[in-house]
Amino acid sequence: MDAFYASVEQLDNPELRGKAIVVGGGSKRGVVSAASYEARKFGVKSAMSGVMAKKLCPHLIFVKSNFDRYREISQRIRTIFLEYTDLVEPLSLDEAYLDVTINKKNNPSASLIAKEIRQKIKEKTGLNASAGISINKFVAKVASDYNKPNGQKTVNPDEVEAFLENLEIRKFHGVGKVTAEKMYQLGIFTGKDLKTKSEEFLADKFGKSGSYYYNVVRGIHLSEVKPNRIRKSLGAERTFSENITSEIYMLERLEHIAEEIERRLVKSKVAGKTITLKIKYSDFTQQTRSKTISYFISTKELILEVAKELLYQEKMKDSVRLLGISLSNLNTDKKEKTNEDDKEIYVQLSFQF
Repeated sequence: MDAFYASVEQLDNPELRGKAIVVGGGSKRGVVSAASYEARKFGVKSAMSGVMAKKLCPHLIFVKSNFDRYREISQRIRTIFLEYTDLVEPLSLDEAYLDVTINKKNNPSASLIAKEIRQKIKEKTGLNASAGISINKFVAKVASDYNKPNGQKTVNPDEVEAFLENLEIRKFHGVGKVTAEKMYQLGIFTGKDLKTKSEEFLADKFGKSGSYYYNVVRGIHLSEVKPNRIRKSLGAERTFSENITSEIYMLERLEHIAEEIERRLVKSKVAGKTITLKIKYSDFTQQTRSKTISYFISTKELILEVAKELLYQEKMKDSVRLLGISLSNLNTDKKEKTNEDDKEIYVQLSFQF
């Protein structure tokens, strides 16, 4: 979906249409959740501080988020997806992968299916969507950003390698700002540059991600569309209006965070063994502390008990602007195996474009 949260707000509030708006970020320490395309023209983007966004765009309008409404529309969009295929893998409220190799409409063209789905979303919700169509999830994901907003891009099988070779490295899905800077220092600016590097070289420079980069630039991404994605972790965090130094105040905040996690765990019917405490200091440096216990937990009291232990594990180096707790090593963790040889199943998608 295109600028989903902001677009929903503009849909529901006609007075906001055509104006530069952001969802969230309105408080002194607020962070932008989503920016309308009118705001993006000024350089405003998600995850940016509200203060910085206002500097870039003085006439910016801040809107409070309404996640119940976003979830409602997301569910309506997902219902449209299911008219075409049951192989729908949601990534978030505003994004999903669809495998239409075999589809309910018996339409041999994935490009025409994407166009039809986008048109139906517009008719049923009034919102614009963009799509990427290709041989696997990675290329489709990259292509989905190519003709935004309200467009689509098809990368045919015989076009994949050339498409990726000409792509700026920062546009590769999985290459963030820090990794992009590191690649620039190594003389890697495009997919073509990346392709000249051996798998050993990339593994040496980027660890486990090295093999991923080596393969995807060659159009290889052996990951099937999974309708029932297994949750790997669950957490919550809070940014404070003022930096805090008192551990007593930190414990109060952690108790509220633990309550929120307990609520989510009950709703998702999961529990976990590994608790991670996230600390972001006033200088924006970040630290995580983790502990794995021998049994699954899901209650606020037990989560808080471990989080408290992690908090006191070592002295704080500065005042704190954010605290977070996450639970991983969940009781849903498992690998999908074949019955014959106990190896993981991978599928390379193949269909007409």
